[in-house]
Amino acid sequence: MSSAQPMPPDQRPMEGRDLAMLAAGLAIVIAPHALRAPWWLTLLTAALIGWRVAALVNRSLLPSTGLLMAIVAVGMLGVWLEYRAIFGRTPGIMLLVMFGGLKMLESRNQRDAAALVFLTWFLAITNFVYTQSIPTALGMLAAVATSVAALVGLAAPRRALRANLRTAALLLGQAVPAALVLFLLFPRVQGPLWGLPQDAYSAMSGLSESMAPGSLSQLTLSDAIAFRVDFRGKLPPRRTLYWRGPVLWDFDGRTWRLGSPSFADLPEPRNGTRVEYSVLIEPHNRNWLFALEAAALLPPRSRYLDDGQIVALAPIRTRLRYDMVSLVEADPAAGRDERALNRALRLPPGFNPRAHALAESWRASSTTDLQVLARAIEHFRVERLQYTIEPRLLGRDSVDEFLFDSREGFCEHFSSAFVFLMRAAGVPARVVVGYQGGETNPVDGRFTVRQADAHAWAEVYLSGRGWIRVDPTVLSAPRRLDDGLARSVASEGALPLILRPEMAWLRSLRYNWEALTHQWNLLVLGYDPERQRELMSWLGMRDADWLELASTLLATLGAFVLLLFAWMLGRLVRPDPVQAAWRHFCRKLGARGVARAAHEGPRDYAERAARNLPSASEPIRRIAALYIALRYGPAGGASAQGESVVQLRRMIKELTFG
Repeated sequence: MSSAQPMPPDQRPMEGRDLAMLAAGLAIVIAPHALRAPWWLTLLTAALIGWRVAALVNRSLLPSTGLLMAIVAVGMLGVWLEYRAIFGRTPGIMLLVMFGGLKMLESRNQRDAAALVFLTWFLAITNFVYTQSIPTALGMLAAVATSVAALVGLAAPRRALRANLRTAALLLGQAVPAALVLFLLFPRVQGPLWGLPQDAYSAMSGLSESMAPGSLSQLTLSDAIAFRVDFRGKLPPRRTLYWRGPVLWDFDGRTWRLGSPSFADLPEPRNGTRVEYSVLIEPHNRNWLFALEAAALLPPRSRYLDDGQIVALAPIRTRLRYDMVSLVEADPAAGRDERALNRALRLPPGFNPRAHALAESWRASSTTDLQVLARAIEHFRVERLQYTIEPRLLGRDSVDEFLFDSREGFCEHFSSAFVFLMRAAGVPARVVVGYQGGETNPVDGRFTVRQADAHAWAEVYLSGRGWIRVDPTVLSAPRRLDDGLARSVASEGALPLILRPEMAWLRSLRYNWEALTHQWNLLVLGYDPERQRELMSWLGMRDADWLELASTLLATLGAFVLLLFAWMLGRLVRPDPVQAAWRHFCRKLGARGVARAAHEGPRDYAERAARNLPSASEPIRRIAALYIALRYGPAGGASAQGESVVQLRRMIKELTFG
């Protein structure tokens, strides 16, 4: 009867412990995708993983190949019906999520497990397509560590779990220096590789190209950061912090929209206070760059528009840092553009008759545009319209309803009504949207402007003076300018939780987290080609190209591998003197035709050798007895142990076979 052949290592069945670790690693990388996936796909993938875990108890539950193929077909059809595509960023990743669950279900041996680990690592990378935040990095690190521990367990199935975890931690620790070298020296490309799909920027939030009643008040519910600012010197007064954004010219009776500005030369502001600062803007998929009024410097790769806005030459799809200089509270340029002024007087016919009548009464009792402006400012101060982030819904004549009926609104209501009144009175006016104010993070001292700081104000043109900023919201709610949104709205209950006065502890946690996140953005996510060139210059390699970077990278990795190899050589297990003497004894007997079998213990081997070599039977037995005493007996003192080892060596050396 032929003996059974040993099973190849990659065909050995998995143990429950290793399968559980594989399932944990896969679940960690799939969990973030589950928030983006259709509900049925999340449920299907969870069911596949649960099915395989349940099959640990009863292996008969494992599906056949035909059933697996049917699940694949149904899943692919569902993805196509959901996205009308199979290839692409989102549908492709959703298919990988489903395939991860399927691979988990069909995994039966170590080879399947190794393939599942590699798929888990690839799915971990896909999470960074959507976000590169600290929680994502920590979660994916946990998934990789779990799957590495599973690999170690597959290689040593009977080893203690703690020992396997220690080995996995050692492997990951050895990989950290290599990963750091790759991060610093691998040639960088401009912009993210995953920015190519057309749906890559669909979730970005911020200001839009239009403004209607309620549009900006919705942004107050967002605590998201719009940009951060580092001021060089003293922080300007809060009342001067108007971060200029898009300028809205066209009004259809309800909604204000962008005009058609042209590129122009940057004018020279006069008599303002010079402020130098740098801005780290979050991606918003628009060309808008935000700066304090009035800008005295253009960032690189940007242009100035004739309505006072600064725009980048390409949409902002990654974090961008730029330096700025502004002259706050400067005298405006007094230029005159008749085409722009005519556009700044247009109003749709048939809207807001009561507001028209009020504006015409101002014009009838005034001789200059300045007097009309003074009448409008006085009206907003006296009327004391209510400032709230929960205004009532307005109908067709939104300006009339705001001014005379509801008498409550947010900044878009105030600015829209003010500009309408100015135009109706024959004074050119336009709406400017952007941000006002901000807050200083007490942890790292950086100034932060959030989406909740979104604001709209008016600009009025006066002959000989140019465009003058007027903030009608501040006329009715003066605290908005100096105290911010939280202390100026009518009802604190409508504020987001983080902005309420009693939530100081929650804001403290946010400040610490945002300070940490800012450092992550600067040092990790902000490590771009320019900063890589700065590092190489500091290392003495000015103007390093990709070939020099690659050569330095390979040389550094090679040196690291040599150091690791030398460290591993130093940790090689050397046989102790007793074991070395015993091996020498076994080789000596083997030369006489009595080789030791792999399964034989020292006593059995010595007895067999004594029978086969009767002339040396007694020395053989004495040598074996001394070896057993030294190897397996109670340890004595160091001196006694050393003398016994010397005696063992001498007995083996003097062993003869007659």
